[in-house]
Amino acid sequence: MRALRDFAQGVGLYWRGVRTWSADPALMAIGLLPGLITMALFIAGFLGLGWGLDGATDWIADSIVGGESGLHGIVQLAAALALIGVGLLLFVYAFVTVTSVVGQPFFEHISHRVDARLGPVPEAPEWPWWRNAWRGVGEGARLLLLTVPLSLSLLLLGLVPVAGTAASWILGALVGGWFVALEFTAIPFERRGMVLRDRRRLLAVRRARTLGFGAMAFIMSAVPPVAVLTMPSAVAGGTILARLAIDESAAARPRA
Repeated sequence: MRALRDFAQGVGLYWRGVRTWSADPALMAIGLLPGLITMALFIAGFLGLGWGLDGATDWIADSIVGGESGLHGIVQLAAALALIGVGLLLFVYAFVTVTSVVGQPFFEHISHRVDARLGPVPEAPEWPWWRNAWRGVGEGARLLLLTVPLSLSLLLLGLVPVAGTAASWILGALVGGWFVALEFTAIPFERRGMVLRDRRRLLAVRRARTLGFGAMAFIMSAVPPVAVLTMPSAVAGGTILARLAIDESAAARPRA
């Protein structure tokens, strides 16, 4: 089945980005600092979520089945898992977006080096890093507006014990993977003068491949110590993914 093969290929592209460490460790190491800075801020936020989790889940269970119901504990557990899943989705996407903006010049350097190894790059306007960072903030905010309502839908699904909770976590990884893939492919698209609309269109042609890459990057970014290492690796893998999508689109275009 092509969708499964594409998904597996996308997962492989992430690990191909990881292997860039062995090819150029000095280059990849420069991408660690932005992740370290951002991670310190986000860990504090996630600890805050954990501090208020018990009270929030108790209130949800009371609202749904009442405090005296025998199902109260089950619903509270389902609510806790759903809130953690939604928290991870928002945490990972926000972490990737903020780190991408903070580390824009570092990640541009990594992406451009990987891009150049894959072949010639068409001439495109050279924007200063701060302009790309500002555009990244705008695009990140637009995607966040989509992520929040989707997260609320997953939260409601996750309140259904067992099946709903499992489905919520799987869909969360796929939804988060799509948005994360859009972030990690931004630089090579921008290098060619393409914007968010172009990324969404070209990456959707082989959506399963994009989801395979994005889901793998999402899962790795959900583990705080690993997330820091994920950033430069995923930027390298995202550059390869973007290059494939762009080259395939150019090859499919009818010749004049």
